Amino acid sequence: MHIDIDKDACIGAGQCALAAPGVFTQDDDGYSTLIPGREDGDGDPMVREAARACPVSAITLRDPAD
Repeated sequence: MHIDIDKDACIGAGQCALAAPGVFTQDDDGYSTLIPGREDGDGDPMVREAARACPVSAITLRDPAD
């Protein structure tokens, strides 16, 4: 799975980091970012929930085969 975070749309709500703390964190400015080495979600079942939890839909997921 490929995870994209729209940095222009992100408002720093932190819902992604709460839902999937093994994949998402917040940078020094409070915006969503991926934990280094976890850019593909690494099979974490909470990644989809993190994307759904984003109040501004800044996270998109796609299958790399698409």
